[in-house]
Amino acid sequence: KYSLFSNNQRRIFPKMRNICFKAFCTVIYILYVDSFINGSINGKTSVSFSSTKDVTTDPNPTNIGWDSHKAVDDVPETLTRELDGNESMRRRFEVLCREAQKQICSEIEKIDGEGKFKQDAWVRPNGGGGLSMVMANGKVFEKAGVNLSVVYGSMPHEALQAATERGIDRAKGMKPGEKIPFFACGLSSVMHPKNPHCPTMHFNYRYFETDGGVWWFGGGTDITPSYLDVEDMKHFHGTYKNVCDKHDSEYYKKFKKWADDYFLIKHRGETRGLGGIFFDDQNDKSSEKHLAFSEDCLKAVTEAYVPIIAKHKEDSFTEKEKQWQLIRRGRYVEFNLVYDRGTVFGLKTGGRIESILMSLPETARWEYDHHPLPNSPESEIMDAFVNSREWV
Repeated sequence: KYSLFSNNQRRIFPKMRNICFKAFCTVIYILYVDSFINGSINGKTSVSFSSTKDVTTDPNPTNIGWDSHKAVDDVPETLTRELDGNESMRRRFEVLCREAQKQICSEIEKIDGEGKFKQDAWVRPNGGGGLSMVMANGKVFEKAGVNLSVVYGSMPHEALQAATERGIDRAKGMKPGEKIPFFACGLSSVMHPKNPHCPTMHFNYRYFETDGGVWWFGGGTDITPSYLDVEDMKHFHGTYKNVCDKHDSEYYKKFKKWADDYFLIKHRGETRGLGGIFFDDQNDKSSEKHLAFSEDCLKAVTEAYVPIIAKHKEDSFTEKEKQWQLIRRGRYVEFNLVYDRGTVFGLKTGGRIESILMSLPETARWEYDHHPLPNSPESEIMDAFVNSREWV
């Protein structure tokens, strides 16, 4: 169809092609940097672009895209590559996540009493995959999910360097401009109870490694109540303070503030919930010590959360209280779709959509210019959302 254009029109083609190519490259770079700064790697998302090259010709295929996964009926014994070996940190972290997934799902099924988790597994041709466990319409939980994800992919050299918080050379051993092969494994969960006096809970723990030998750990657990029960918050935060103090006396103070800052809904001037702990870019100690900390954090999930659900799951509530819960769920959705970098990046770049959006509640509500009445239980917890508190 090129011949259909005049000579004057043809002259602008090369210029327009160059402009479009530069614009495309700029967008790609911005998306990568935006995703990886401030805790970008999220266990519940995919973190790279769909490759246009054949995996047999590209030494570092991106390996991720909207349709790059394949559903399987039988869950593989491991989602890591055979060459990684059973003693590698990659394999050991996957084993840790799988064991935690089983334990947490079992405890949540017990406290629910009726709901059962549905298993959903998938693999990718170049290695990796995932295992989702999702409960819908249980007796206690409207929706609860615990997702395991193992990802092999690659990213630009510049984006990987921009991801670090402390200037660590995560692209060690790689040439400028070269794509960086990486591995990521994570376990993430969100649980949305039906009763407005039962809080929502979220956690995510992950391990990241490049083929250049650079590694780091990240994660956290946080709680999002609709109504304030100070004793519940003391229990939840106290559980994780005990875990943190076991490993480092500075951890809880540092990671609690990190959670308060990260889960801020900036356009509302309020936090999504009442925090917990959050950390990323952790490699200042041995990998064994960081692995042990992640393991204890995962073991503490049910200890911190299940007693609160047991305490409130039979509480009576009014329609007004249910409507307030739905409004707070609306805030939860706003944070996840606007600020949660893993969610936004996954949506932009072609991750597995059901895994990405697993975190969203089935029902939520938005009311125009809504404000709780002064001196009401709703205004009491709003003050905690706006003004960070120390619970322990």
